[in-house]
Amino acid sequence: MSENYTWSYARADGTEITDLGLASTTFPSQADAEAWLSQEWATLADAGVATVTLQRDDDVVYGPMSLSPAD
Repeated sequence: MSENYTWSYARADGTEITDLGLASTTFPSQADAEAWLSQEWATLADAGVATVTLQRDDDVVYGPMSLSPAD
């Protein structure tokens, strides 16, 4: 059985964002998912994403994690 890693996206008020066209983007490993996020986080933030959550199949790995810079 192979694992699939996906990101879910939410606005600052916590509502899920599903219209980014990324819902079907899956990654074969946590490292691949995190590498993609490290390249795309600014684009996601510009699109209104405030937090992301990493999931492995149906389980939450971590999150929600803010895309805002640390103070």
